[in-house]
Amino acid sequence: MKKRNNFLTVLVISTVLCSCVPQRLMEEEQAKRKSCETELAALKTNSNDCDQKLAEAKKELKETGRTIEDLKKDTAGLGKNYRITDAKFEKLNQINEQLLEKYNRLLEGNINDTKKISSELQMTQEEYLKKQDELKKLSEQLNGQKKTLDDTTAELKKREARVAELEAILKSKDDAANELKKKLSDALFNFEGKGLTITQKNGKVYVSMDESLLFASGSIAVEEKGIEALKKVAKVLEQSKDINVLIEGHTDDVAMSGKGEIKDNWDLSVLRATSIVKIISKNSSVDPKRLTAAGCGENFPIDPGKTPEARKKNRRTEIILTPKLDELFKVLETK
Repeated sequence: MKKRNNFLTVLVISTVLCSCVPQRLMEEEQAKRKSCETELAALKTNSNDCDQKLAEAKKELKETGRTIEDLKKDTAGLGKNYRITDAKFEKLNQINEQLLEKYNRLLEGNINDTKKISSELQMTQEEYLKKQDELKKLSEQLNGQKKTLDDTTAELKKREARVAELEAILKSKDDAANELKKKLSDALFNFEGKGLTITQKNGKVYVSMDESLLFASGSIAVEEKGIEALKKVAKVLEQSKDINVLIEGHTDDVAMSGKGEIKDNWDLSVLRATSIVKIISKNSSVDPKRLTAAGCGENFPIDPGKTPEARKKNRRTEIILTPKLDELFKVLETK
């Protein structure tokens, strides 16, 4: 009987303390939630920017390639014209020499013939000078086209190297995500298919845990089997230091009318995500700066249905693992 009375006394005191949680703590929790949502939006924006910039780089590379092909065609045409003009120049030079020779032979002959030859010689010399100017212009144009081609080729090589560097970084991130998924699958083998799934998409690894594995209904306290699974996740994260960790809490669409610190689905999802962050921090040496807790409430359902089965699927917690993209951002920022 005495133990029972003590238990009732503790229960009453706990109820009184929970009902007296200061408003300030709720406001701090809401501020943290907004901060987490902002960081989540920033991460998604950075990932989209990264994909957009890579697509633009590939587009520029393709356009530059077409420009080079056009320049090669123009250069080939100029080279052909240059050879034709050079042949004509050589022929005119030969004719000029022949006329000079004929002029010298007939210089002492008929004056009229001499004047005629002189006139022809003058016309030939003018044509010769004209062709010489044309040849010079063609040569200068050809040199200019060659310089443009050389400059464009050098720029293309730079861009090809940049794209290759980007693709190498992305491949290394994909390889890291594949390796991380394998490590998680090996560590959580006994949990997969029992309220836990591991998937990979868009370069990220998603560890999704049903409510039944982690929490009692309406509770933010992680149960023993859930703690065991989270400890295994934490050990894998210790070995993968270049991974950012986002924990998202999700609820169904049934509105809560709770009291105390849990007043609605937003509160429930945020506090559940925070509970998981604390367990990972407590049971590993993972840098807390890598961990982000976010609550999504009922806003991102897996199944939009209103059946008990659909709502059960939507009550979940997702651990989203993203390789750091610092190296990729540095390359993209390089002019």
